Amino acid sequence: MKVAVLGAGLMGKQAAGDLIQNEEVEKVYLADVDTGKAEIFKETLNNDKLEVLHLDANDDQSLISVISRADVVINALFYTFNVKVAEIAVECGVHAVDLGGHIGGATDAVLNLHEKALEKGVTLIPDLGVAPGMINIITGYGAGKLDRVSDIKILVGGIPVHPEPPLQYNHVFSLDGVFDHYTDPSHVLREGKLLEVPSLSEIEHVEFEEFGELEAFHTSGGTSTMTETFSDIDNLEYKTLRYKGHAEKFQLLVDLGFTDREKTVTVDGRKVKIRDVLREVLTPITELGEKEDAVVLRITVSGTKDDEGITCTYNMVTKKDRQSGVTAMARATAFTISAVAQMIGTGLIDKRGSYPPELIVPGDEYIKEMAKRGVEIKETVQRTAFQQ
Repeated sequence: MKVAVLGAGLMGKQAAGDLIQNEEVEKVYLADVDTGKAEIFKETLNNDKLEVLHLDANDDQSLISVISRADVVINALFYTFNVKVAEIAVECGVHAVDLGGHIGGATDAVLNLHEKALEKGVTLIPDLGVAPGMINIITGYGAGKLDRVSDIKILVGGIPVHPEPPLQYNHVFSLDGVFDHYTDPSHVLREGKLLEVPSLSEIEHVEFEEFGELEAFHTSGGTSTMTETFSDIDNLEYKTLRYKGHAEKFQLLVDLGFTDREKTVTVDGRKVKIRDVLREVLTPITELGEKEDAVVLRITVSGTKDDEGITCTYNMVTKKDRQSGVTAMARATAFTISAVAQMIGTGLIDKRGSYPPELIVPGDEYIKEMAKRGVEIKETVQRTAFQQ
C-alpha cells in the first residue's frame, strides 16, 4: 500500500516513521509546504520508502497531486483543512483519516460525505487523535461486548511527569485549543437526556498508579460523536485529568474573562485582546520542551450481558519515549491514526463510507497494535449480581 501523510509536523513525522515499519507499506509520501524539515526527518530515518513532496494545502491542485498518488491519506494538517482533504480524497478514490479538531461542524461535514464515499468505494474516518480518537475506539470496543450499555465514563489527560508551579501543566497542543476546551460547555448524557455542563466544573479526585491523586473535570469537545452514537444510554460523560488545583486556578482566569475570544482592553491607546495576552504569558511558562510528559486514561463502560451486570474498565499510562524524544501525546496520537490507516490499507477495515471511530475501528485489533508500539491499554471486566 502507498500512504500519503499531509503535514510534516510532530504528528505527521511520527506517523510516517511508524508506517515505514510495516512491510506491507510500499511507499510513504511525507508532504508539507516546508520540505526542508521533512528532508531533515528523512535523513534521520534513512529509509528509501519515504519520499518528501511539496504541498500547498491552500491549492486544490497541489492536494490532488499528492493525494492521488496514495491508497490511504493521513491528514495531519491544521484542522481547518479536514473537510477539503476529505472531499478531494473521495474525488480521487482514496481512503482518508484525520486527527479531528475543535472547530464548528468539521467532523459532521466529513461524516456527511458518507454516500459519496460509499459510491467511490472509499473509507473516511475523522477524529483519530486521542480525545476524540483513542477514547472512541476503546469505548466502542467496550460497548460492543454488552447487550445493553447503561453508563460510559471517560477520563483522560496529558500531564507532565514532574509538575511545576503555578499550573502544574505543560501544553502538548495549541494553548488556544486548551482555552477553548476550558471555556466552551461540555456535552453529557444524564438519564438519557443530552445536557450542557460548564467546563472546569464537577471536580472529582481519581487515583492513578505512579501519579497519586489527580483531579477530573468537564471540558468541551472530547465526546465528539459519542453523544449521538450512544444516545440511547442513560449516562455518558467525559472529563479531563490534571494535577489537583489546576481547574480552580484556570476557573479564575475564565471568570476574569482572560479566555474570552473577543474581549479587549485599551492599553496606551491601543486595543489588545486579553486572550492574546494570556496566551503569550502562558506559552513560555507551560512549554513542554525537553520535559517528560504522560497520557493517562481510564474508561468505564457498564451495562448488561446475558442479564448479568458487567463493567469493562480500560486503563492506560504512557510516557515520553526517552530514546527517541517523542512525547507521550505524540505517540498516543500518531500511533492511533497510523494504525487505523494501515488497517484500512490492508483490508482489515473494509466498510466503505464515512464513520466515526467508535463504529468502524476493531477495538481488539487496535489494542494489539498499540501494544506492539509500547502503548499498553489494560482491560479488566467486573461482573455484578444477576439482573432481575
